Amino acid sequence: MNLTGLGAGLSVVVVAGVVLSIGFAAGSWNTSRTGSGVSSDELQGLTGQLQAQRSSIDAIRQENEDTLDALSIRVAQMNARMIRLDALGRRLTDMADIDDGEFDFDSDPAVGGPEEPMAAGSNVAIPEMLEAMNTLGAQLENREAQLDVLEGVLMNQNLKDRVYPQGRPVGAGWISSYFGKRTDPFTGKAANHTGVDFAGKMGAEIVAVADGVVTWSSDRYGYGIMVEINHGNGYATRYAHNSENLVSIGDEVKKGQIVALMGETGRATGPNLHFEVLQNGSRVNPVKYIRDSSK
Repeated sequence: MNLTGLGAGLSVVVVAGVVLSIGFAAGSWNTSRTGSGVSSDELQGLTGQLQAQRSSIDAIRQENEDTLDALSIRVAQMNARMIRLDALGRRLTDMADIDDGEFDFDSDPAVGGPEEPMAAGSNVAIPEMLEAMNTLGAQLENREAQLDVLEGVLMNQNLKDRVYPQGRPVGAGWISSYFGKRTDPFTGKAANHTGVDFAGKMGAEIVAVADGVVTWSSDRYGYGIMVEINHGNGYATRYAHNSENLVSIGDEVKKGQIVALMGETGRATGPNLHFEVLQNGSRVNPVKYIRDSSK
């Protein structure tokens, strides 16, 4: 081989080496870079971040849907409670015989007053749902306030009913002598009868016509064995000519409770109950209280 041939061969080897180097470099560039100049590792990292954000958005969306479902259930529960309160209010109003205009459970209450702006950023996530809940909450507070007042009215009314003398003091028997002027059965002279007499059978039950406290339970001139009950509010009742008293002084009695048994003690011509009603210390006609069942 001559020098010229050796130089040409070396030249070919060098050129081939350069070409291979350029090709290797180009291949390496293609595997590490995209057409936009972003590396594959960077692209994979961005893709992973995007997927994580998408998962986070899905989780937030599901959480919001769950929250809305929970709020919807809560609104439904509050609405059902409102319906029950309204129904109860109407029934109690009827029971108390109160004018509908005073406790109206069929319409929203009249309200007023200046409006204060809400704090910025509050109640902006789900305004319609929050507004519905706020409205129902206000209605519930109003209904509950009305029911509290109505409860107080009913309690006072019930208390008045319990202590107001009302009804018959005997289960059986008939009125044999009325209140006012009459002929005295013992003297035959005109006299003033201070109560009402119920004729009946010996031992018949005598009941209290109102709640109260026993202030007398013993024999008393003209009355025979007598029970007197103080009912408060200036009212008292007397049950006389008894064969036996079943209560003692200081006992608390309830309306309808048996307090004595019918007899003919004292100035009596036979078994009967002499029944008196006193108002502020004065004896009044018991017939009004016997017949009056509306108070």
